[in-house]
Amino acid sequence: MQRRLTAILSADVADYSGLMEADEAGTLDRLKVNRSQIFDPCVATHGGRVVKLMGDGALVEFASVIAAVNCALEIQDATARAEPERTEAKRIVYRIGINLGDVIVEGDDIYGEGVNVAARLQSIAPVGGIALSATVRDHVLGKVPCAFEDLGEHTVKNLERPVHVFVLRPAEHSSGEGPKPGTRPRLSICVLPFANMSGDPEQEYFSDGISEDIITDLSKVSALWVAARNTSFTFKGKHVDAPQIARQLKVSHLLEGSVRKAGGRVRITAQLIDGATGGHIWAERYDRDLNDIFALQDEISQAIVAALKLKLLPEEKKAIEQRGTTNPEAYKPPAAACRHPRRSNA
Repeated sequence: MQRRLTAILSADVADYSGLMEADEAGTLDRLKVNRSQIFDPCVATHGGRVVKLMGDGALVEFASVIAAVNCALEIQDATARAEPERTEAKRIVYRIGINLGDVIVEGDDIYGEGVNVAARLQSIAPVGGIALSATVRDHVLGKVPCAFEDLGEHTVKNLERPVHVFVLRPAEHSSGEGPKPGTRPRLSICVLPFANMSGDPEQEYFSDGISEDIITDLSKVSALWVAARNTSFTFKGKHVDAPQIARQLKVSHLLEGSVRKAGGRVRITAQLIDGATGGHIWAERYDRDLNDIFALQDEISQAIVAALKLKLLPEEKKAIEQRGTTNPEAYKPPAAACRHPRRSNA
């Protein structure tokens, strides 16, 4: 018995029965046109192999899971733009599911649980959408220009274990407070206000200042979209449900942390969170002299960039490291108020 690990794409035309009932010959002709002009060329471009066609469905395998996802994105985008003369309900539209799994090879065909999961994902996918297994999502995270909507675990037919499902959302379809469609970088982050763990309410200015300066530093990275301070601080003091906040703000990642200041020492913890799963991607604790606070912020900002697998341009690295002051008293509020004067990052 021959086996191999492969990326499996399962595609099916949404409401095919209804389209056939309305116009059998016309639907068949339009499906043939879609396959010859969109589906098959996309598969070939991304190195896939059509294993078999099943009426309105298709099973395709790829050696690369990233190639499978990029192919699916291209198919869905091109199909959505085809047939502009028809109403949305009467167009050829696919549901696509993608899984990475071990399959049994028999001649030109493939079988096994890996194929079955791909088919189940396809049935769960929204019309015109793409559903991924958690394994696929983990492999392509940060490597395709998309966000991931966590649909949780689904119990599916003929499988004992539930399947964790993610829906792929192309970056250009993101909405919210970010730039106009097509301009937001593929990675985005919200820096949540760092919690004051000092037990002294008057130290809030210090933890807030740390949060604000990290927001400022990350905003200098061109490949990263950063939620504004006014947005992130609406979550100050609230219980954080990471996936919910990520969906609300349409961001791929969150940063949270805490600050504990005692005498001339400061302890900062920081955690970079995957917005889709709520899982930690990177976490670190720093214990330093207070005089090192600005260098520490540089270190945290650059560690976040590294964890996101982004490359800083030389001028971006210089901008992050450039400080208007190295005096920690810049975080001290004036006697008449508890708000600290902001230092310059110019």
